[in-house]
Amino acid sequence: MMPCITRILVLFLALCLAGSATEARAENKVKVIASFSILGDMVKNVGGDRVAVTTLVGPNGDAHVYQPTPAAAKAVGGANLVVVNGLGFEGWMDRLIQTSGYKGPIVVASRGIKPREMTTEEEEEHGAKHEPKIDPHAWQNLSNGRIYVENIAKGLSSVDPAGAAIYKANTDAYEAKLADLDQWVKAEFAAIPEAKHRMITSHDALGYFGAAYGITILSSMGVSTESEPSAGDIARLIKQIRGEKITAVFIENVTDPRLMEQVAKESGATLGGELYSDALSNPGEAAPTYIDMFKNNVTKIVAAMRKGL
Repeated sequence: MMPCITRILVLFLALCLAGSATEARAENKVKVIASFSILGDMVKNVGGDRVAVTTLVGPNGDAHVYQPTPAAAKAVGGANLVVVNGLGFEGWMDRLIQTSGYKGPIVVASRGIKPREMTTEEEEEHGAKHEPKIDPHAWQNLSNGRIYVENIAKGLSSVDPAGAAIYKANTDAYEAKLADLDQWVKAEFAAIPEAKHRMITSHDALGYFGAAYGITILSSMGVSTESEPSAGDIARLIKQIRGEKITAVFIENVTDPRLMEQVAKESGATLGGELYSDALSNPGEAAPTYIDMFKNNVTKIVAAMRKGL
């Protein structure tokens, strides 16, 4: 009996020690807050096993209308590093950080990127002089995405100098994948006649994408999903789709699909599928990572542009 009891005790102690070691490893990880899912994926790629990432606005979430919770404030308050997009994307972040009591470093992932300025067609038509709006969706250009990654690596190295070499190696490997993806995107669009490089989206989030890859992008909404297009806006958009023979319109995963369904029906265009702009998908769906997001979007856009060739 005694040997059996001894073996049980040894097993019990081993399990306790293993659990304690797991908890210790978790405690030793750099606690990082990412404001939304695309940044969360980037942080995971750079940080690897050394980081524990909490994403505030998760898959399919809309950061434009996000309302921070007490749980979010608690998570931010206990973090070692906070990573945000900047460029006015997270209008709620300053208030959340103040509420949380967080005093640590903040990485602005878009730092060093030349912001894209936006003006509405209506303002241009009427010659109205307004302060240009800054487009915050800079990650939609893969070259900008590489800058995001470098900024994240610097931030992680500043709070965890012992992991700097690992972060550098992870960053180099990830940037190589993004560079290869960038070349693939350019090759895909190069195979399509320039006259077909036009598309319609439900939300003006692909401006950097269009500028980087030579695509003219029209939108029924502004830079924020909070804006609502007027009946006149929709009528002008439908007229333009018909006049320019645009073959497909796209719904984005953070917007209500009904508007674009109406536009497609009345213009005669077809729905080209769901694009991911401000948020990734859930695991197991079309775009669970930043790289998958680009592959999904480009594949669907190219397929729509090829119609009628």
